Amino acid sequence: MKPEAHQKVTTSHLKRNAYLYVRQSTIRQVFENTESTKRQYALRQTAIALGWPAESVIVIDSDLGQSGASAVDREGFQKLVAEVGVGKAGIVLGLEVSRLARNNADWHRLLEICALTDTLILDEDGIYDPSHFNDRLLLGLKGTMSEAELHVLKARLHGGILNKAKRGELQSPLPVGFIYDHQHHPVLDPDKQVQESLGMFFNTFRRTGSAMATVKAFRQQGLVIPRRLKKGPRKGDLLWAQLTHSRSLQILHNPRYAGAFVYGRTRVRKTAGGNEIFHKVPRDQWLMIPGAHAGYISWDDYESNQKRLRENARALGGDRAKSPPREGPALLQGMVLCGACGNRMTVRYHSREGRTVPDYVCQSDGIEHGHAICQSVNGEQIDSTIGRLLMDTVTPLALDITLAVQQELQSRQEEIDRLRRKQVERARYDADLAQRRYMHVDPANRLVADSLEAEWNNKLRELNEAQQEYERLRQADGVNASEDQRQQIAALARDFPALWLDPKTPDRERKRMIRLLIDDVTLVKRDQVLMHVRFRGGATQSLTLPLPLGAPELRKTGDEVIQEIDRLLDDHTEKEIAPILNQMELRSGSGRPFTSMSIHNLRRHRGLRTRFQRLRERGLLTILEIAEKLGIQPSVVKAWRNKGLLRAHSYNNRDQCLYEPPANDLPGKYKKKQPYLSKVGGTCQ
Repeated sequence: MKPEAHQKVTTSHLKRNAYLYVRQSTIRQVFENTESTKRQYALRQTAIALGWPAESVIVIDSDLGQSGASAVDREGFQKLVAEVGVGKAGIVLGLEVSRLARNNADWHRLLEICALTDTLILDEDGIYDPSHFNDRLLLGLKGTMSEAELHVLKARLHGGILNKAKRGELQSPLPVGFIYDHQHHPVLDPDKQVQESLGMFFNTFRRTGSAMATVKAFRQQGLVIPRRLKKGPRKGDLLWAQLTHSRSLQILHNPRYAGAFVYGRTRVRKTAGGNEIFHKVPRDQWLMIPGAHAGYISWDDYESNQKRLRENARALGGDRAKSPPREGPALLQGMVLCGACGNRMTVRYHSREGRTVPDYVCQSDGIEHGHAICQSVNGEQIDSTIGRLLMDTVTPLALDITLAVQQELQSRQEEIDRLRRKQVERARYDADLAQRRYMHVDPANRLVADSLEAEWNNKLRELNEAQQEYERLRQADGVNASEDQRQQIAALARDFPALWLDPKTPDRERKRMIRLLIDDVTLVKRDQVLMHVRFRGGATQSLTLPLPLGAPELRKTGDEVIQEIDRLLDDHTEKEIAPILNQMELRSGSGRPFTSMSIHNLRRHRGLRTRFQRLRERGLLTILEIAEKLGIQPSVVKAWRNKGLLRAHSYNNRDQCLYEPPANDLPGKYKKKQPYLSKVGGTCQ
């Protein structure tokens, strides 16, 4: 100790306690770097030599094994700062600045408090008074160098890790399904149940195209997925649990299942509270080596899965780009492109005559910028055309497709049954292991024997439940399809249009059928609707459709009904035509029964000749004309008509009539000329 150092220690300092702070960065250093720990504890004698009584030297060593990069988790350092702040410390002893803190913020805070409370700081080089400018400047430089040293150490370690990662030799925690062999190379887990469960998972996702649909399929089949404990006393143990959506996404996004070494998928950042926040790193910043080891899927399958997941995620985003099949009746949901602007078209629904009808609308840009939508196309005509195209395409290959589907269903069911048997075998192994452990214990040691016997009973109960669940699911599914079922499937394949048009076929299944053959459909609405269909494999087909009819045209009464009305007007009035059409089960364009007024409006709007005009063209006379011709009064005309001497035809709903010219052979008593009243009208009544 330099002589001038003793001059800084005053009586006021000696009246307070001396605090010796001891720290090692890791637990390994505590056990291996023992000399450094001894040197730190030896500073206690230095404090005694400076004049502090032994009982006034307080050692704070609760931070052994704690990093000095932050004071958040260092209880001992926080206690030291608190004691200095209340003025109980006369001197703070540390082997070097790095033992007290490697963070400038924590170090300068301690210096500031020491300067305010007149507390000295001691290291191997001497004693410092933070209230003096020169001492504080020197301590500040030492703190800066200590923090820089920590940065250099971290950079050196990170460089070694990164260099090893570039060669694909860095041993990072492996996801479930992989282990390290004796040469530290990743290999598939030798547990066959683990391999088959993960293989079933990827096959199910390939079939359903959705992570949530995969979870539902596993739940329906009673299957479980493995996972390994990452911490706790049972760290590394293999557990089996129900598949969850988050777990499904973790497996699908992990490139190690495709046999790729990957490093740098996340970055860790510490908050002010000392917590760690994980940030996902963009894929283009990953360090990735495809084909580094064996995987459960190929790299092409992994890329295809990522594309499918992105499409599913965008289905809930602003543009609703492409999505898995859902329950709505729009067959091309998520598959329609706008031929005018190239954006993905979304689906709207409206009700028409009790039916839900889709519309394909290009609206994303209009909504974003507040202008009119690009185009809107009625989807009913589009979907029916796609349905006919699909039936024409699939029917020649239906039988081959059915046989392939039948084989896939059979193999899938066998794989599910095999996984269920693995679960029973694992439960049986656990029960046998519990039995062996119980048999090997000394019967006199009842404390241990009772515990092992209870464990054995629990494992036997779990085995019995697993066997019962396996038998129940096996009987419910039927592992092997019967010959009748095979024949029914083949019969459906030969009549694929009937299957497609069957109202019991869910819309979701129709959409899945379409996605097997078609990539997307582009629509352009001009004078006609141009539809460009792009099939899987690159083939295309263009179709031209007439513009969908508007609401007035859809409610327009058919021409065949108008022709029937035109024919009936020759012999019937409008009031008589309505019940005739209703009896023939004909309906108006709005689907309603006919009335006298509806017949009148149809006749007027379609420009049909009235019944009056038709009768006049046939030469029939009005009541005044027939009265004048016969030289009688109109009332006599009515009387003669009632007696059958004159033939009348009603021409409107008020029973007004026109008369056929009379024959020349009227009876003599009726030929007597009656006074003629030219302004008297009359009806058929």
